[in-house]
Amino acid sequence: MEDSDKKEVLGLLAGSLNQAMRMYMENCARCGVCIEACHAYASTGDVRYSAVARAQNLRRVFEKNHSYTGKIAPWLNEAVELDARWMDKVYETAYTCTGCRRCMTYCPFGIDTQQIQAIAKAMLYAADMEPKPLTMKAKESAAKGQKLETAREKFQREIAAIRQELAEVFPGKSPEEIVPLDVKGADVLFVSMAERISILPAAKLFTAARTNWSLSYFEAVNFGAFLGVPQLTRQIYERITNEVEQLGIKTLVICECGTAFRLMKHMIGKRSFEVVTILQLLDRYIREGRIKLDKSVIEGRVTYHDPCQIGRSAGVYEEPRNCIRAVTDSFVEMHPNRMENWCCGGGGGLVIAAEPEFRMMTSRVKVDQIKATGADILTTACEMCYAQLKDLNEEYELDLRVSLVSELLAEALILD
Repeated sequence: MEDSDKKEVLGLLAGSLNQAMRMYMENCARCGVCIEACHAYASTGDVRYSAVARAQNLRRVFEKNHSYTGKIAPWLNEAVELDARWMDKVYETAYTCTGCRRCMTYCPFGIDTQQIQAIAKAMLYAADMEPKPLTMKAKESAAKGQKLETAREKFQREIAAIRQELAEVFPGKSPEEIVPLDVKGADVLFVSMAERISILPAAKLFTAARTNWSLSYFEAVNFGAFLGVPQLTRQIYERITNEVEQLGIKTLVICECGTAFRLMKHMIGKRSFEVVTILQLLDRYIREGRIKLDKSVIEGRVTYHDPCQIGRSAGVYEEPRNCIRAVTDSFVEMHPNRMENWCCGGGGGLVIAAEPEFRMMTSRVKVDQIKATGADILTTACEMCYAQLKDLNEEYELDLRVSLVSELLAEALILD
């Protein structure tokens, strides 16, 4: 590892040490309470994948550079010099962890492992050791905000088929009315994943509810956050915040994407608009009678996976359940659920950055949890979770239908 690279990486670590991060680094008692909270450890029994072991990889570098004891007697607290070999340990810290924060709920000191992983990821990015597919996607997303006209023309072509499909469902309405763009003063700006599975159910439900809405030109997912790079993260979310403010819209609705919602709800600072998940909005529509649903359409037992970022990190638990109960009387809970639900194993960018074999191996506890429900349909409110759960369904031959909650609502929708 070149001295200049080492200096840059250690400088980044030093610059990240605010009061909270110092507390996380200094206060771990190695009590091990968090170990069994991790789905990866619970699935494999490998202590390397526990929260304390991952954090210790970074903490030992911290001790060497920011602890008096670590500088004069490094053997007392296992302090290490940062080198190329240890950067591999930093990679293990960052990209074997989904950032689900289940460990944090058990930690007596409230140490936020996700924040430790964010520093590890930023160090890897500075050393040019991050997963390149994530970097490529992050830079592509940021570029869309800088080439607006090109992005808009491309997106309009991409949604043409969805518009035409929905025009057949709502005769008498133009495709542009059903999937509107650039609607100034609309009640809602909906940010999708820029894919059919995200746009089509939402457009169908919004049209049925007579929502005055506009579809964002940008996808919700923020790959900068998966890389732990604040500059890229900000460039990606500012495309959306600028769009909301330019259109004069008061409610920003985020599709079923956990990290996107957590970031836009809690990390962008005070804005002139509110941020809700699509299921919070649809739950409101159901209660107000703006959406009518037929419970006979969805057949079989339905269970729900709480996405870590929507649930544990953002507190949205009941609205998805209300939506599910509106389409079926055969809802069965996973156990544990809500705050204590097991992570699916695909979050934190791992569904893109990690090897499939690793994701499957470290999610066995999730598979056991799903099997215990006896469900026929497995639904969730996050597209990253959806992708991981589909892979688990195939790998472990669970023979389930895997669905987003919005898909079930759109399927059971009664059209006037």
